[in-house]
Amino acid sequence: MKISRLSLSTVSALVTAAMLLLSLGIIFFGIMWVQELKEQEYLGMLTENARQAYYKLEKGELPKEADFLALVQQLEPLHEEGEAQLYLLVLKFGLLAAFICSLIGFWLARKISRPLEKLTRIVNNLREGDFSVRVPETVKGTGEVVLLINRFNALAEELENMERRLRFNTMAVAHELRTPLTIVQGTLQGMADKIFPRDDGRIEDLLTQVEGLSRLINDLRTLSLAASQKLVTERCDVDIAQAAEQVLQASRPLLSEAGMVLETNLKKAIIPADSQRLRQALLAVVENTCRYAASGKYLRCECGYLNKDEAFLRVVDRGPGFAQEFAGHAIDVFWRGEPSRSRATGGSGLGLSIVQAIVTAHGGRMEQATFAAGGASVTMIFPRHMPESKITGETA
Repeated sequence: MKISRLSLSTVSALVTAAMLLLSLGIIFFGIMWVQELKEQEYLGMLTENARQAYYKLEKGELPKEADFLALVQQLEPLHEEGEAQLYLLVLKFGLLAAFICSLIGFWLARKISRPLEKLTRIVNNLREGDFSVRVPETVKGTGEVVLLINRFNALAEELENMERRLRFNTMAVAHELRTPLTIVQGTLQGMADKIFPRDDGRIEDLLTQVEGLSRLINDLRTLSLAASQKLVTERCDVDIAQAAEQVLQASRPLLSEAGMVLETNLKKAIIPADSQRLRQALLAVVENTCRYAASGKYLRCECGYLNKDEAFLRVVDRGPGFAQEFAGHAIDVFWRGEPSRSRATGGSGLGLSIVQAIVTAHGGRMEQATFAAGGASVTMIFPRHMPESKITGETA
């Protein structure tokens, strides 16, 4: 049985029991061994007639009276000496057992604590900012230690991924802000230096850039609220079909501009949700579809109950579909479906990240798919009933 399969309490109990048995065994067999030696020594000290009486008693025979009396007289002082030596033997073998058990206990304690010592050193490295550290899988220990090591490795991997995403997102924010700010600053500087005339067209261009910056800031704020679990604070019964109809009606100019034909299959589906956030998520998907899948000239929106516990809202297009590498980046902030980070297709790259954040805040999940015949789908799946923990938390 491997020690890593046992809990620390079980290992402690087994080790304690083993040490007690070992101590008793050392004392018992040690005394028996010394007693046998002392018996031979004492027999050599007896007279011949007393020795013969002892042997006859051992065999169950009755010795002569004179021999028996001689044996009793000679054994009396030996008995007192043997009793004192017995106490001394118990003490000696008890100390020997304690010493041996201490050595074994120290070895077992080192075996149990060694993984924790390695984990402590690695935690110090993690604290200093090295998120690539991991505890080797070869390190073994009790069940709790192995679980702690596995959880630590998972946490270190998550922190490394978060640090990598934070570094990428910081660079992406700088990239997204640099272009519009450069345009605004250059235009304003040119107007201040009398290089550009102060006409309405240039002011409208500046307003467009400012509006883009405002959208980016609002999107970042939405993701920040999602990270702090404050994105969805109020819920009520919302009909997904009705909310989708409102968004699609408001998006008709956008769909017409992209030349897309709209098809719907909206079935009533009631879920506990924040209606404003729900519409925001669908609008983000529609805008993303118009931006990247306009070549398919088709958009289908459908909703309904998926099963007894879930409802869905799906948007389907006939565009080029998601890139192959998109599966690993679908919900990463600032990731775009096209390889270029140009603004030719518009957007900040936060669209699906916001959708994912809103769906997750409702306790749901988002699924993406690319069809072999062309086109793609984005499906938002919501629970039909609010979890008890959510109800308790929001009520409190």
